[in-house]
Amino acid sequence: MPVKVMRGICFHPKTPSFASPSRTTAPSTPTSRHGGGSVSSLSGSAIEKIIQEAAVMVEKWNPEATTYARVTSLFYENKREAAHFVKCVNGLQRAMHALLLEDPTSAKLVTAQGLMQVAMKRLQKEFYQILSMNRAHLDPESVSARSSRVSARSSISDYSDDGLPEDDASVAGASIFEVEEASSVAMADLRSIAECMITSGYAKECVSIYQIIRKSIIDEGLYRLGVEKLSHLRIGKMDWEVLEVKIKSWLDAVKVSMRTLFTGERILCDHVFASSDTIRESCFSAISRDGAMLLFGFPEFVARSKRSSPEKIFRLLDMYNAISAHWVEIESIFVFESTATVRSQAITALVRLGESVRAMLADFEASMQKRSSKSLVSGGGVHPLTVQSMNSLSLLADYSNIVVDIFGDEPAPAESPLPESYFDSPHREDGPTTVISQRIAWLILVLLCKLDSKAKRYKDISLSYLFLANNLQHVVSKVRESNLHSLLGEDWITRHEKKVRQFAANYARLAWEPVLSTLPEDPSAPLYPAEAGEHFRSFNSSFEEAYRKQRSAVVPDPNLRDDIKASIERKLGRAYKAFYDIHRLTVGGERNGVAFARFAPQDIGNYISDLFFGSGDSSNASSSSSSLSSHRRRSHTSH
Repeated sequence: MPVKVMRGICFHPKTPSFASPSRTTAPSTPTSRHGGGSVSSLSGSAIEKIIQEAAVMVEKWNPEATTYARVTSLFYENKREAAHFVKCVNGLQRAMHALLLEDPTSAKLVTAQGLMQVAMKRLQKEFYQILSMNRAHLDPESVSARSSRVSARSSISDYSDDGLPEDDASVAGASIFEVEEASSVAMADLRSIAECMITSGYAKECVSIYQIIRKSIIDEGLYRLGVEKLSHLRIGKMDWEVLEVKIKSWLDAVKVSMRTLFTGERILCDHVFASSDTIRESCFSAISRDGAMLLFGFPEFVARSKRSSPEKIFRLLDMYNAISAHWVEIESIFVFESTATVRSQAITALVRLGESVRAMLADFEASMQKRSSKSLVSGGGVHPLTVQSMNSLSLLADYSNIVVDIFGDEPAPAESPLPESYFDSPHREDGPTTVISQRIAWLILVLLCKLDSKAKRYKDISLSYLFLANNLQHVVSKVRESNLHSLLGEDWITRHEKKVRQFAANYARLAWEPVLSTLPEDPSAPLYPAEAGEHFRSFNSSFEEAYRKQRSAVVPDPNLRDDIKASIERKLGRAYKAFYDIHRLTVGGERNGVAFARFAPQDIGNYISDLFFGSGDSSNASSSSSSLSSHRRRSHTSH
């Protein structure tokens, strides 16, 4: 990964765990750290030597004594001397403790206190400089990667696998190692200074510097990720398009914040203040709490805002999923009692989002039931309500695991309004999946009932059945091709496909049975010429009328369209062909038979094959009649 990416605000820590060795290291005591026995055993000469040695080092790096000390960084200039400086200050602290026990009024104690004050100013300056100058090296990714050099080697391998030349991979690996090495050095220096200042009684000054700088990094990081302070009222007044952009930005921000920004800050804080659990907790809380509360407060405001847009429910589910997916990280990062408000805010956001989703599903059902039944679709096609509802439900099925969480604590009603047939599926088992499956099945049933009421408004009953067949076919298709399939089961699909065939059969019977009834029950039975002619005349008139009516009919699904055509052709076409072949010559011979048998059998098949594309409407009767006449003339001329 290029260095500039690692230094960006969108960090990506390699190690989300906080169980680093630094976190579990116990603070060292003055005796264990510097040797020389206990504080009380220090002799006067030893104390004198410690103070003299400290005086030389402290005065050398007194920022107010020389220009060199003022403009030069001790920890940057000479690491060995920096370590010696800290050792001298720790020794000075031991000497002061010994003097307090032996002679609190000693002049040496006053001298030591003065040296300690100067030393603390130096260390404050160094602490501030390291934090300020290493902002890029102390980004969360570098921090989390510092504990393992394996990550650098694997990164080099990754670059080689991606097709970079080995020279480029080596350069990239060297850059990664350089950043991680700088991060490791800076963290070690910060920890050394922090432990020295805390031991010396200057924890407040150290923590203050740390909090100011690191809090600004979190605040700036969240700002660059698009997280801003928004009131409930302002969110409520936003156009949905604007709010949706902010929601998408928030979703990205949560991912980066939880996996890198807050994680990295927690790791860094744990390392620097490893010597004190209390300071580590209070420091991280002060740095992160405001930003985290801002981050997790946004979903609650969105959930509380009133939106009529059907897309809102899916954005709410996205936010719910984002918090749920990072819940383990939220609990581990904000585990302290002082950050309990962050966990509480995240839980509140989940509760509010869940309540809003449940309310919106109820509104979704109510909107279907309240939808006006007066609007009809030309040709009995698929209604927009069907398309919109099934699009929403199929998307909802993609969130089934989240919806199960939201509805998981709500038991199925003892007396469900669903027909018993809805529970014949193999999916009928106790558990949250059953709850969401039943809810979706119920919503589809509400839709179908609404479509049934719309179908009754068609004046042509056959068109009503075609409308039901088309819309139920669309429902079944959406179920089969989406995750609704796994929720409702194959049995649900099979039963509703059967209903589609029943609706289609009813359409074919009502629309074309009058035409079929003009032919004798036994087409091959002998007839007088007058009787045969009357049958031809009745058939011609009835077929033309049926064709004019059905020319506007539409069947969008190609498989259903072919099935309906095949059904009509199978019954009507075969019966007419049998009658035509036997009786066409009995009504006037080869020449005059055309006047009676105006349609050849192949004409019937051609007319039927042209149906269900919505190519005309019933009001255009003259055009349809002209088309029929023209077609007949061409057909008989070919004979």
